[in-house]
Amino acid sequence: MRSLNLLVLARPNAGFLRLLEKLPPQTSIVVGDSPEIFDGRAADAEVLLNGMMPAAPALFRDVFLKTSRKLEWVHSLAVGVEGVLFPELVESPVPLTNARGAFSRSLGEFVLCGALFFSKKIDEMRRQQREHRWVNMDVGELHGATLGIVSYGSIGQAAARLAKAFGMTVWAMRRRPELSAGDPLVDRVFGPGGLKEMLAGSDFVAVCSPLTPETRGLVGAAELAVMKPSAVIMNVGRGPVIDEAALIEALREKRIRGAALDVFDQEPLPAGHPFYDLDNVLLSPHSADHTPGWTLASMEIFIENFHRFASGKPLENIVNKRAGY
Repeated sequence: MRSLNLLVLARPNAGFLRLLEKLPPQTSIVVGDSPEIFDGRAADAEVLLNGMMPAAPALFRDVFLKTSRKLEWVHSLAVGVEGVLFPELVESPVPLTNARGAFSRSLGEFVLCGALFFSKKIDEMRRQQREHRWVNMDVGELHGATLGIVSYGSIGQAAARLAKAFGMTVWAMRRRPELSAGDPLVDRVFGPGGLKEMLAGSDFVAVCSPLTPETRGLVGAAELAVMKPSAVIMNVGRGPVIDEAALIEALREKRIRGAALDVFDQEPLPAGHPFYDLDNVLLSPHSADHTPGWTLASMEIFIENFHRFASGKPLENIVNKRAGY
């Protein structure tokens, strides 16, 4: 296993840094959160880890530009990389990997949480409890309902596994539907041209898309218009994938039943935003994947990939820099 020089962009007190002890002892490591720290060291680096949360694109670009042709690999501790795909990185031959899969299980659980919240009328239960009222009501079942998944990647697959455990029918849309041939979790798969058809037949919709030029505004007014009045939409991908203004209008007019949202156009969501006052919205402050040790789980993916890289094995979780995910 060869000796390697690693640059780590991270705050010095970041808890995940302790996992650097798992790297081969001959690894030379420089950690910092300002470009000056890497002066004189960046030119020797073979590996660059962006461990800033949030991503700090300006710092990432500054340090990347300090490196030389010796750089062989860049890793993002985050899954979403749309904010750090600056032109020099995209055009370079250096591969970029990310933490794909680290947070999928918890995000899949949030999808089912949103479905259960509306199906079981949790908000009405809590309202009656607060008001000391007892009014009998009917609730729904997830069993037999259809979950439509927009972008069937690792998050969508995690949601599909849980949906199947509830007896739900799972439909999925993905850019390459042939990749789901024979998938026991999916009852029907759609290509991008089938999005409206999938939405029209779904009782619950999970939007799991990365943010790319193709997915920005993917679910807009026309797509929301074909959804059932009883349908619920959940977004655990990126906020701008759903046209926020169109969603607010659909929710205000009760043209769909509700929404469970973990991501938004602007974060933190500003005070006075309409989502705060809509009674048919379940709002998470982009925390659906912030489980205990969530950054450590992401770091473990990097550690495993580092050992693969140092041993000459192929990297995993390679990002298509031009596609954006």
